[in-house]
Amino acid sequence: MKFKRKDVLGLEELTAEEITLILDTAEPMKEIMSRDIKKVPTLRGRSVITLFYEPSTRTRSSFELAAKYLGADTSSIAIATSSVQKGESLRDTARTLEAMAADVIIIRHSAAGAPHLLARWVKARVINAGDGAHEHPTQALLDMFTIREKKGGFKGLKVAILGDITHSRVARSNIWGLTKMGAEVRVVGPATLIPPEIERLGVKAYYDWEEGLKDVDVINVLRIQLERQKKGLFPSIREYTKLYGLDQQKLQVAKPDVLVLHPGPVNRGIEISPDVQDGPHAVINEQVTNGVAVRMALLYLLMAGGEKDELSA
Repeated sequence: MKFKRKDVLGLEELTAEEITLILDTAEPMKEIMSRDIKKVPTLRGRSVITLFYEPSTRTRSSFELAAKYLGADTSSIAIATSSVQKGESLRDTARTLEAMAADVIIIRHSAAGAPHLLARWVKARVINAGDGAHEHPTQALLDMFTIREKKGGFKGLKVAILGDITHSRVARSNIWGLTKMGAEVRVVGPATLIPPEIERLGVKAYYDWEEGLKDVDVINVLRIQLERQKKGLFPSIREYTKLYGLDQQKLQVAKPDVLVLHPGPVNRGIEISPDVQDGPHAVINEQVTNGVAVRMALLYLLMAGGEKDELSA
C-alpha cells in the first residue's frame, strides 16, 4: 500500500489502514535507530524545515533527528528571532518557505487549523506538530506504536485518557486514532476539564477516577496545561493531585499489567507520582524513542510514498 496523502494534519482524517501503514513502517525505522551508525541515504537531497510558533523539546528535536537519520537536510525557523516578530503573517512566511523549495514543513502553532491553511498555500508536504487544542497526530501515533508494541494490538483494549481533556490536542488525536483501531477509550477527569459533548466522539466520560480506571489496559496521563487554562477550573493543584493524580492507589484498580503513558513534559508529583513515573508500568522514555521512529516513518512515507527504497546504509 502506498501512502497517497500530501500532508498529515490529523488522525481524524486518516483511515485505519493508513494508521496501520505508518505503524508498520515505524518498525524498521526503530531498527535503524539501534545501529551504531544511525543514518541511511533514503532521503538524501531532501529538505525538511521545522516551523514552531510554540515551545517544544521532544517533538522538535525528534523530527530533526528523524530527518537526519534518513539523510535529509534540516533547517529550523526560530520564531523568536524571525520576521514573525516584525509582523510577518503566516501566509507570507509560507511564501518565503515555498521560495526556498522545502520538501516538508513541520509546523506547530497556537491557532487550531494553522497547519491546514499552510498546506493549502504551499506545494511542500506539511506535518502538523500540534495546533492549539485541536490535534497532535504524531504524538498519538507514537502512543499507539508504543501500545501496539507492548500489547500486540488494539482490539478489545480498554484505554483511559486521564486529566485535562478540554485543552489537550494529544487527547483528541488519541481518541480519533484508538477508536478507529478498535480500542475502547475512556476519558477521566473533573467535569470542568472534560468537554460536555466528548462522548459524541465515541468515548465514555468518567468523573470518578475509580470507576474510570477500573480494569483498564492502558492509562495515558495528560499534562495539566496551565498555560492554556482559564483560572478556576479546579480549586488548587494540590486538590487536583489528590483526586486525579495517578499514584499507586489509583493504579491498583487497573489491570495488573497496565501500561502508563505520558506525552511529556511531566509535571512530576502533580499529574503522576514519582514512584509511578519511575516504576515498572511506565513506558514514558520508550515513548520518546518511538517518537523518533514514527516521525521517520512519516517523513519516509510522505517523500517516498511507501516505495521500496533501500533502508540500509
